Amino acid sequence: MSDGDRARWDAKYTDRAAPSAIGMDAVFAAHQDAFPSSGHAIDVACGQGAAAVWLAQRGLTVRGYDVSAVVIEQARDLAQRSGVAHRCLFEVADLDAGLPAGLPAEVVYCARFRDRRLDAPMTQRLAPGGLLALSALSQVGGTAGRFRAAPGELTAAFAGLELIAHGEGQGVAWLLARRRGEPPRIG
Repeated sequence: MSDGDRARWDAKYTDRAAPSAIGMDAVFAAHQDAFPSSGHAIDVACGQGAAAVWLAQRGLTVRGYDVSAVVIEQARDLAQRSGVAHRCLFEVADLDAGLPAGLPAEVVYCARFRDRRLDAPMTQRLAPGGLLALSALSQVGGTAGRFRAAPGELTAAFAGLELIAHGEGQGVAWLLARRRGEPPRIG
């Protein structure tokens, strides 16, 4: 990512208020029970950390990545104020360079961000039985654009995963899918 892009995102978040609610993207609300309550999670392009904090409150240890140092500080502050800073690690990361290395995750969460180069890395980071929760701006009910998913794009891109639920419309595409295989036994 260019320094100009990073500066643009920093400026966007500099005067933005803390999230009014902690939680996931609304498209996943009906599927809260699909999210595990233990293990590791990755929040790709985590923004102010509302979803990462929600995942941590469920019992997961969360690593959140975003390009903006400003928004990472806001996410850290939110985790601290919410009492889950011990479960959240937020890092500045240029996702143009790929997904940072790390442990397999029971959840890979990515809301309202689309970079096709991350499709395979996100899938590969899922632990057996791990859940992918992905939403993106969509051409379905929206306009065309480089960062908008084409009709059917998400289900095609993640066809190797077991589809739980998906939708497209009103400018948003989303899916919940699970990596095939049994989740690892703990204990």
